[in-house]
Amino acid sequence: MKETASAGSVDNELVRRFVDGDRSAFEELVVRHQNRVYGFCLRLLGSPSLAEEAAQEVLVKVFKYLPRFRGESKFTTWLYRVTLNHCRNVQAYRARRHDKRHDSLDAETTDDEGSTRRRELADDRPDAEEDLLLAERLRMMKEELAKLDPIWKEILLLRDVEGQSYEEIGNALDLPPGTVKSRIHRARGELKTRLKRRIKT
Repeated sequence: MKETASAGSVDNELVRRFVDGDRSAFEELVVRHQNRVYGFCLRLLGSPSLAEEAAQEVLVKVFKYLPRFRGESKFTTWLYRVTLNHCRNVQAYRARRHDKRHDSLDAETTDDEGSTRRRELADDRPDAEEDLLLAERLRMMKEELAKLDPIWKEILLLRDVEGQSYEEIGNALDLPPGTVKSRIHRARGELKTRLKRRIKT
């Protein structure tokens, strides 16, 4: 999700007000960004229930650590960083507990998209078959993205889903721009290879 300069200015003003003691400013920040946080958590963790819990915990951390935000990067870049680090901790905790339960990234959308596509087929529209094929390709891409190593998955989500710039991604991941570009290239290559392998089987 690309951020405009004016949106960044609004965030900075809300942060300033919050640091100065205006607690209502934080509520405004939450309204502005809670969907962004939840969506990113969902893509990283793959489970709606885990994502909801993680998003709430991220917002608690933001409230706690916001006074430390120095404004050296955009607020949203800092927010992505906090969210990413928290989701990494959640994944590490689950791995230590050998928690094998997993809801697919498209667990909710599968039902919605499935029923919608069936209705389109029943409606006998000429392009219904193309729509169904596109939905299947998107489903496959989501599944293969979810299986990627975190080093590739995180950077693809930030660039291709969240629309962050190379500089913003570098700030979020503590990487130089050159490394960001090369990792994005390699990550896209890995995803493409997986999709080709999936289509052939």
